[in-house]
Amino acid sequence: MEIKTKIKSQTSENLNVIYRDIDSTEELKGKKPQQVHAYCFYQGKLVIVYTPSKAIWTPPGGGIEPGETVEQAVIREVLEETNMKVLKQHLIGFQEIHEPERVLIQTRSVCLVEPNGPFVSDPDGDITEIKLIEPSDYKKYFDWGDIGDHLMERALELKKNFN
Repeated sequence: MEIKTKIKSQTSENLNVIYRDIDSTEELKGKKPQQVHAYCFYQGKLVIVYTPSKAIWTPPGGGIEPGETVEQAVIREVLEETNMKVLKQHLIGFQEIHEPERVLIQTRSVCLVEPNGPFVSDPDGDITEIKLIEPSDYKKYFDWGDIGDHLMERALELKKNFN
């Protein structure tokens, strides 16, 4: 599936976004993702993180480091931001955000996770709190429009394959 939409940037510019479903990084066809986000589930609950500098709740995620695969970035970001271990993961899709100077490629994945211990803090200091919420309540915390609705539906469907 492909979804085209517009989003407002932090500077209030309208940016074009194109989302596409994929199941493997081969389907990126040479596109180099710079960021990952993961819809993580623990005991049926969705894991979300709070970033005070942006005053937002989102699924865990962040930048891909040099030499890192998408899968490795998901594992590292989830661990750093939630102190949870990724048990299983599957790629859901990717989006292209057309900014004035560049095209930002972000992947989306679904994961099953378990805590390594209590969440204390993100090493980068970006995340100050995590929550486990009912997946149906996600719009109370973040609303990514048609793309977000599709991602949540796809994440819940693919999560069934993990069990």
